[in-house]
Amino acid sequence: MEIAIVLILLLIAVVLFATEKLGVEMVTLIMLIILTSLRIITPDEAFAGFSSDFIIIIASIFILSAALDETGILDFVVIRLVRLARHSSNLMLLLVMLITGTVSAFMNNTTVTAMFLTPLISLSKRINKSPSKLLMPLAYASILGGTCTLIGTSTNVAVSGYIAKVGLPPVGLFEISGIGFIIFIVGIVYMMTIGQRFLPSHDDQQLTEEYKLQKYLTEIVVMPDSPLVGQLAFASDLTTLNFRLLNIIRGKDNFLPDFRTRIAAKDVLLVEGDLDNLMKVKETKGIEIMADVIVEKDLVTDGIRLAELLITRQSNLIHRTIKEVNFLQRYGLVVIAVSRHGETLRTKIGSIRLQLGDLLLVQGSSERLEQLRTSPNVAVLDEFEPLLFKKRKGILTMSCFIAAIVAGTTGVLPLSIAFLLAAIATILLRCINTEKAYGAIDWRLLILIGGMTAFGTAMENSGAADYLAHGIVDLMGGLGKIGILAGFVILTVLLTQPMSNAAAALVIVPVALRTATEMGADPRSFAIAIMLAASVSLVTPFEPSCILVYSPGKYRFSDFIKIGAPLTFLLVIVILIMVPIIWPM
Repeated sequence: MEIAIVLILLLIAVVLFATEKLGVEMVTLIMLIILTSLRIITPDEAFAGFSSDFIIIIASIFILSAALDETGILDFVVIRLVRLARHSSNLMLLLVMLITGTVSAFMNNTTVTAMFLTPLISLSKRINKSPSKLLMPLAYASILGGTCTLIGTSTNVAVSGYIAKVGLPPVGLFEISGIGFIIFIVGIVYMMTIGQRFLPSHDDQQLTEEYKLQKYLTEIVVMPDSPLVGQLAFASDLTTLNFRLLNIIRGKDNFLPDFRTRIAAKDVLLVEGDLDNLMKVKETKGIEIMADVIVEKDLVTDGIRLAELLITRQSNLIHRTIKEVNFLQRYGLVVIAVSRHGETLRTKIGSIRLQLGDLLLVQGSSERLEQLRTSPNVAVLDEFEPLLFKKRKGILTMSCFIAAIVAGTTGVLPLSIAFLLAAIATILLRCINTEKAYGAIDWRLLILIGGMTAFGTAMENSGAADYLAHGIVDLMGGLGKIGILAGFVILTVLLTQPMSNAAAALVIVPVALRTATEMGADPRSFAIAIMLAASVSLVTPFEPSCILVYSPGKYRFSDFIKIGAPLTFLLVIVILIMVPIIWPM
C-alpha cells in the first residue's frame, strides 16, 4: 500500500512540476506533509535534507556569486570580451562559451546565465549581430560547464549529499572534472560547427513591432463635454471597456498617470485595447480618435521610454500577477505586454501569472528604469551599463572563493565549512551587504532539494525503490550492466523535462542504487552517471538557463529540439563510454 502511495505522489509531483500550477517549493512541502502524516517517513527524516551540509554549500555559493557580481568583476570581463571579439564572430562565440563555462564550473549555471545575459545582448547590438547567435550557446555553456566540478551545479551537490547519506563516499570537488571537461569541450565543438549553422538570426525590430502592438494602441482626445472629464484615470469608463491608459498628454506635458490622476478636458490619452472596443469608443460622445495606429515615438519622450524586463530566477514576482504586486505603484512602470516562449500576451495583462523567463514590455521614466538595474526581481534588457569595477573588493571576493576551494579540496576544512566561511567573509569585508546576500539565495531551490532528498528516503522506507529495482532487473537484466545504466541515463534525461534537474536525479538515484546492488554493480558508478545525465538534457528549453534566453533570443521551441537533441545524444554517448572507464562497475 505504501509503495502505491509513494508512486502516486511521485506521479502527481511530476504533473504539478510540469504544469507549474503551484510553485515547486509548495509542491515539495505538501508532499512532505502527506508523507509524514501517513508515517511513511518520520519528521526527522522529512527535514533531514534541510539540515544537510550540501544545503549550506549551495546557499554559500549563491552568496559568493552575488558578491562577485556586486563588485563588477564580471562586467569587467565582458568589456574585455567586446574588445577581443569585435572583429570575429567565431572568436566571439568561442570566448563566450569558454568564459561562461569556466565561471559556471564554480557557480550556479542559472545565475551565470542571468549575469551574462544583458551584457551579451548589448554586445550583439554594438556589433550588429543577432542576440540569438549568442544566447543559446551562452545557456548551453553554463549548463555544461557545471559538470566540471562538484559545486558547478546544485544537482551535483544534492546527489553527492544523498549518496553520502546512504553510506557511499561523497563526490570529490574535482572528481568529475575529467569527464566534465570532455562534456564541455564536446559542447563547444558542436556549437562551433553543427550547432552554429542552425542558430536562427533575427533582425532587430522596434519594440512595438516586435510585440505587435500597433493595432492595439490609439490616441483619444477628451472633449469638454465628455463624461470622462473628472474621472480617475484607472477607474474611468475606458476601464470598463477593458482599455488601459498608458500616457496622458496635457498641453505641453506628456506624463504617466497614477492612481490619483484625474482626466481633464482636452487631454490626449494614449490607450491600449482590442479592436472591437475601439469601434465602441468611436461612437462615444465627447471622445475623438486621433490615430488608430501608434508608432514607438509616441510612447517615448525625453523622460519616458520603453524597455524590456526579464523575470529572473530569484524574482519574488514569479507565480504572482501584475495586479497582485501593484506593479505600477511599486515600480512606477506600466506593463504594456508580456512575452512568454515567443508568444505575446496582451489581454488581461493584470491577471497574467508571471513565470521565470517572462519578458515584460514596460513604459516608464528613465529614472525608474535605472533604479531597477540593481533589482534581483528583474533584469533590464536595454543598453548595458557596466557596474563600476571595485577592484579591491573584487580581489577580496575572488580570494575568499579560491581559499574555500583550496581548503575544501585539501581537507583543511570540510567543504561546507570552507564555503560558509568564505560567504561570511565577503559580508564582513563589505563586498556584499547582508540584505543582498539573503536575497541572492534561491530559497525555492533549497526547499526543492531538501524536500526531494526526503522523498528519496520515502522511496526506500516504503519499498518503492526495491519494487522498481526488481522490476527493472527482471525486465532489462538481459541487457547487462551497461544496458541498464543506459536505461537509467535516458530516463533521467527524459524526466528532467517536466522536473528540475536536481529533483529528477534525486527521484531516480534511490532506484538506481538498489538496481546496481541487485546486479552486483558499483552503485556509485550509477549515481555519478545519473548526476551527469541530469545536466546534459538540452532537448527542450525547460532548463532554467534555457528559459532565461528563450524570449530575449526570440527562439522557437523547435530551435532547441533541432540544436539540442543531437548534442544531448552525443553527450549521453560520452557518459556511457567514460563513466564505466573512470568508475568501473
